[in-house]
Amino acid sequence: MTVTEPVQDPTQLAQQLAFEPRTQFCGEIAEHHLGQPITVNGWVSARRDLGGIIFIEVRDRSGLIQLVADPQKNAEVHDVLAALRSEDVISATGPVSKRPDDTINPKLATGSIEIYPTRVSVVSQAKTPPFLPENAHEVDESIRLKYRYLDLRSPQMQHNIQLRHKITNAARTYLDTQGFLEIETPILIKTTPEGARDYLVPSRVHPEHFFALPQSPQIYKQILMLSGMERYYQIARCFRDEDLRADRQPEFTQVDLEMAFVRQDDVIALTEGLLTTMFAQAGIEVATPFRRMCYAEAMGRYGSDKPDTRFGLELIDFSEVMKACGFKAFASVVQDGGVVKGLCLGGTENYSRKEYDDLIALAQKWGAKGLAYIVYTDEGLKSPITKFFNDDELAAIQQTASAKPGDTVFFVADAANTANKLLGRLRLHLAHKHKLIDTSQHHLLWVVNFPMFERGDNGALSPMHHPFTSPNIEQLDKLHAVPDEVTAQAYDIVYNGEEIGGGSIRIHNRELQQQIFELLGLSADDIQRKFGFLLDAFQYGVPPHGGLALGLDRIVAMLCNCPSIRDVIAFPKTNQAMCLMTQAPGKVDLEQLLELHVRTIAPPQTTPKSTDNR
Repeated sequence: MTVTEPVQDPTQLAQQLAFEPRTQFCGEIAEHHLGQPITVNGWVSARRDLGGIIFIEVRDRSGLIQLVADPQKNAEVHDVLAALRSEDVISATGPVSKRPDDTINPKLATGSIEIYPTRVSVVSQAKTPPFLPENAHEVDESIRLKYRYLDLRSPQMQHNIQLRHKITNAARTYLDTQGFLEIETPILIKTTPEGARDYLVPSRVHPEHFFALPQSPQIYKQILMLSGMERYYQIARCFRDEDLRADRQPEFTQVDLEMAFVRQDDVIALTEGLLTTMFAQAGIEVATPFRRMCYAEAMGRYGSDKPDTRFGLELIDFSEVMKACGFKAFASVVQDGGVVKGLCLGGTENYSRKEYDDLIALAQKWGAKGLAYIVYTDEGLKSPITKFFNDDELAAIQQTASAKPGDTVFFVADAANTANKLLGRLRLHLAHKHKLIDTSQHHLLWVVNFPMFERGDNGALSPMHHPFTSPNIEQLDKLHAVPDEVTAQAYDIVYNGEEIGGGSIRIHNRELQQQIFELLGLSADDIQRKFGFLLDAFQYGVPPHGGLALGLDRIVAMLCNCPSIRDVIAFPKTNQAMCLMTQAPGKVDLEQLLELHVRTIAPPQTTPKSTDNR
């Protein structure tokens, strides 16, 4: 065995390893420390040489403090500071001094003080970094993620991660005061259908068998309720193999909770208190109770089950006006059970023909058959469709829309659900285009009474939420006769147009749960194989129960004003589900695969994969 020769002087190495422990965090030093000797530890953030006097900004998690070295006062310290580079790690000791009045930096918490160190040691030297942490926001995200440890040093990421901690800690404290127990549930579980693809883990002990990583702790928290735990919560890690975007990650975190002997109002009231506490950590006060809106109203007025209510531009129903109008393209849709709905947009006096054509093309891209419009001006109406209406019909359209000169009314004719969703997307697009959203507002609302089921293209029923959601009790007689009309005891919490959580009252009756499984097309064998252990447990006394899960990543991102949840997760994945820092996922040795009784099969070659990992 060859022993590597030392590349560093042992005395120098010993000095680095025996650094002085800090007595104060950099950002917490204040004027009441004047004259006191203080030791700080941290990274070199900036160095300036002004006529021989060297100024160093040293940074730790709490902030910055300035060090000053004058060669006339301490030549040894001056020589050390002169050799420092960005991101070197140092330990410095010296008295706190008042800055001269003309050098005070009011933008810095420690801008009125500085330290003349009597002793400085270099704990660790840094290579020239690919970017400086304070400039991370100017760097391409793929570079930031590759060097995430540098990105995490940036002021913005330091703020985001610290705020995430405060919000999480506030949630824990609040739930503890409400009598909840924090209970961990398994990460290696049985695969069950929950909407997205599972991440599977092969079992070495049981060949050809697999665990799944949990998409949520749903079944376990229900079992905890029938176990008599009554109030459970968990800062739960969840995993979903699905297409990614700015607000999705393959692994994410929920504030997950479940309560026994509760009704919907109880869960909602408790969650409002929880969110009020969490938002307060970001300096945001919200009043309770939050607004409630039925799913049907949300879709009918806003075209979305997560409506942004910070601006108007609500959907308008023209179906009554159009059902017998002269424009057959509209009238026939209404007569066949569809709707004609629209939006009335102000501020379109200077719209060009191209802008209207671009909106039509965008609507068609979203799946619209077309997008009609009428422009109202001081000189009259402009539109390709006005010729199909008589004067009375045009007057009724204007009255229904409350349109005035400078407005444009847009129309979509289709099935109600399709028309609502298309106009909902158009509403948001126009709101951003015309800057209609008051970003200083904080609107929280509940969407309730969701449909129990939705139908796929093949007509089969699937659960709108999940198969353990209870229908509204007064509609049980419709469950088999007209299941599409049944609403669920389900509720989503929406913040500024984004769903940040959701839950439901669960089914606690074994027979009803069996019926729901059967309505969803599961055979007796499927039910037993996938959920037999749950139905078995239901034979031994189940309390009424319900719960909710809040998306912690999304809440923190919104409170930090971040466009992506990657900016509030310490080590996120890219949109290609990769970790650029560790290069995960990676290939494994053949020996590992053999031990797990697994072999890989190369996918068929199609088009070459993109090398863009962003």
